Amino acid sequence: MSKMPTVKDVAQYAGVSVGTVSRVLSGEAAVKPVLREKVNDAISALGYRPNVTARALRTSRTDVIGLVVPDITNPFFAQLAASVERAALECGHSLMLASSHDDRAAEQSHVSAFLDRSVRGIIVVASSHGSGLHLEAAVPIISLDRRFGTFPLVSTNHAQAAALIADHLHELGHRRIAYIAGPPDTEAGRMRKDGFVSRIERLGETGQPVELEIAYGRFDYESGERIARELLSRPPPNRPTAIAAASDQQAIGALRAARDLKIDVPRKLSVTGFDDISLANLVVPRLTTIRQPADMLARRAVGLLLSEPPGTDDEMIDGSLIVRGSSGPCPQPKADRAGHRN
Repeated sequence: MSKMPTVKDVAQYAGVSVGTVSRVLSGEAAVKPVLREKVNDAISALGYRPNVTARALRTSRTDVIGLVVPDITNPFFAQLAASVERAALECGHSLMLASSHDDRAAEQSHVSAFLDRSVRGIIVVASSHGSGLHLEAAVPIISLDRRFGTFPLVSTNHAQAAALIADHLHELGHRRIAYIAGPPDTEAGRMRKDGFVSRIERLGETGQPVELEIAYGRFDYESGERIARELLSRPPPNRPTAIAAASDQQAIGALRAARDLKIDVPRKLSVTGFDDISLANLVVPRLTTIRQPADMLARRAVGLLLSEPPGTDDEMIDGSLIVRGSSGPCPQPKADRAGHRN
């Protein structure tokens, strides 16, 4: 097995000093273009790969960004991780990914492991139970989507976005609405619920009041299906005409429950989500939802992390309403032959 080429091999092949190779590798602008070209040609010819760990020992940082997400099987976090990786690559950095499985101890362990590896910085989508953490770190840390400790947060303006769903359902005539909230121990869950509820209350003050029922679950399919099944198993006069869910996964679970109970969506029931995961545009009917600008969120988080000095202020980016086939006008009660409405 042949040994890996070294900086010395590159220097010898290019006919330059080891110091010149090091300056090219570190990106110094003062190297003459002709020498830089010789070094790069030698690197290509020999298949040389820089020893990132050794460089980190010299500079105390690498060109690697650490990312911790609560659950990589959650489609939104998978999409967000892909967006962060693209944003990091645009800035000449690679990504190291870890999933905390929504466990605070695992989350702290991952952050410590990243710090041990001298990463350039860390982006954390906090676990449901990670909000109380206080940590002194030698590299910048940015919260993304969910607040991590006291670190600056880049997120969708969850309250603004949830209000868009409230407006949409109210304009469609729905006055019996159920809201499936996310975990109250997440900032995103609280902000989405508060934004939706306060908007519905304001709309009710200016016209016909809205009967609003709130149920709490996790952001997963199972919660949405279980809660929706309970809501929709009631007789028609007592069940909601619209279900607004705090996540697309919950909403897709609610669509499943409605289908099992043979309740037509959207003719008899409207269902809305939040996130705009890829599956939202594939389910039947396609899901009305809030689109989180994942690419923009990722670019801002990476930008704050790499700026000198790193950013310290929260940044909120507006979400947008995506109307598809799962929401429609409120069903009207049928009149019987004697003219009574049922």
